[in-house]
Amino acid sequence: MSRLSKILAWLFIAFWALTALAPQLIAPGDPLAINPAQAFQAPGSGHVFGTDESGRDIYTRVIHGAGDSLFIGLAATAVGMGLAIVLGTLAAMAPRWLDGIILRVLEALYSIPSLLLALLIIAFTGPGVGPAIIAVGLSTAPGYARLVRSQIRTLKNSEMLEAATVLGRGTWLKVRNHLVPNALKPLLALVTLGVGQAVIWAAALSFLGLGTPPPAPEWGAMLSAGRTYLHLAWWMSLFPGLAIVVVAAGATLIGRALGGKARTI
Repeated sequence: MSRLSKILAWLFIAFWALTALAPQLIAPGDPLAINPAQAFQAPGSGHVFGTDESGRDIYTRVIHGAGDSLFIGLAATAVGMGLAIVLGTLAAMAPRWLDGIILRVLEALYSIPSLLLALLIIAFTGPGVGPAIIAVGLSTAPGYARLVRSQIRTLKNSEMLEAATVLGRGTWLKVRNHLVPNALKPLLALVTLGVGQAVIWAAALSFLGLGTPPPAPEWGAMLSAGRTYLHLAWWMSLFPGLAIVVVAAGATLIGRALGGKARTI
């Protein structure tokens, strides 16, 4: 990746981190404040992104919704990666028969589309922010686990592990200090891409009414509310949708930048 791309990637991280942690600095105002007299106002000088059916400012809601959407994406990715590290490491270090069982289960889950798997999990846990995080995280875990397993199995035969064995280090120390850290380095780019993907899936669950409930300013929930008035107020869906696209595209840019860095380690 070029130097410009890396600079843009870091600027992207800084902007969305600021937006998520201190939205009032960018959009002072209450994202839940209603003003029926200003309902369905088109984008203009008074309201940059227009207003919704209750007169709430769309710009304020999009900015304040970044925290909810990014939190769900990051938390879901953490859940998925944490479970993947446990399952992938166990499969790689276990006897062949146990490795085969774990691998067959992972492949069966991996064959199910992730969003469909998340919907199946939501059917058992019920809707909400917490269940959405767990559902999206669990649906991404099989793919990550297969990669972790593959990386650790490759590293098991490396000179680094042979040297650790000669030094008398036990299995747990080798896994903790050598196998897992080195197995995760090539996955940095993939995990970054997974954050953008998790944001999209979380928004899809909210769009279906299974994630963050309205009137919270979460992008998927805003898209769901806007579809009813698409013929009347297109901006209600356009700007939350653009926010999702920008985050997904930015995550791809960051992933490519990290991928280039990972190859030099």
